Amino acid sequence: MYAVFRSGGKQYRAAKGDVLRLEKIDADEGASVEFDEVLLVGDGKDVKVGTPLLDGTSVSGKVLSQGKSRKVPVVKFRRRQNYLRQGSHRQFFTEVEITAIGGSSGGKSGEDKPAPAAKKAAAKKPAAKKAAAKKPAAKKAASKKKVAKKAAGKSDD
Repeated sequence: MYAVFRSGGKQYRAAKGDVLRLEKIDADEGASVEFDEVLLVGDGKDVKVGTPLLDGTSVSGKVLSQGKSRKVPVVKFRRRQNYLRQGSHRQFFTEVEITAIGGSSGGKSGEDKPAPAAKKAAAKKPAAKKAAAKKPAAKKAASKKKVAKKAAGKSDD
């Protein structure tokens, strides 16, 4: 079983036992954390998609550590303006181990209907691309004829 949840403006896919590096969360090491903004829960072929969130579903985790990521250089430079600013940045992160993916929400029928419609739309798109691929081939043949006429005209001079 896996879940897609939102934390710190980003989305993460996680299963039980996964260790993730999230944006900094104000929690002590060893504390438990719960993420309520769950977007999707999947278990094999059984996938539940929220609109936009799944009600009554949450992802639980345990904070393993707090830290800073590697140093990233930051350079601002304007050529011929005698302007150069150099610095660096280290982003804070929280390392979390996923302990549980809880509860499921009702309303399966409303959530399953949009998924087949998306598959049908995706199947129609490749057919349109094939038709578009045939048109440029015809244009290439026409351009070759023009080149042949120009070459014949130059030989008469």
